[in-house]
Amino acid sequence: MATKIFVNLPVKNLNKSVEFFTKLGFSFDKQYTDETATCMVVSEDIFVMLLTEEKFQTFTPKQICDAGKFTEVLLCLSLESRAKVNGMVAKAVAGGGSTYNEPQDHGFMYAHGFQDLDGHIWELIYMEPTEVKEPLRAINEN
Repeated sequence: MATKIFVNLPVKNLNKSVEFFTKLGFSFDKQYTDETATCMVVSEDIFVMLLTEEKFQTFTPKQICDAGKFTEVLLCLSLESRAKVNGMVAKAVAGGGSTYNEPQDHGFMYAHGFQDLDGHIWELIYMEPTEVKEPLRAINEN
């Protein structure tokens, strides 16, 4: 069985977050959804648990980071094309998110991203498959 990853993110308004990410094309697993949490499906092995701040606080003794002021984590997703990267950024901005940087063209990799309604940074990348055979080594070398 493949290792699965469950990223947990606190959100101020669960319903607005679900609406925002639905507009970006994500789906949610109703089996793990209630009024305090939902399971956003990113891929077969990647999930994002969107938790109300109150629910999130039950999992940690530490104070929750205000992602609008501080960076707690950078979430990075690879997409199939530059157009998909730009399209998702445009949808995010139209849905109430914002950009935090200009698009970056590194030749072998194109990157852009957005901040969601709670300020979490979502980096989106497209890697040119013909130029990079070992993408992680190429990124670390640059």
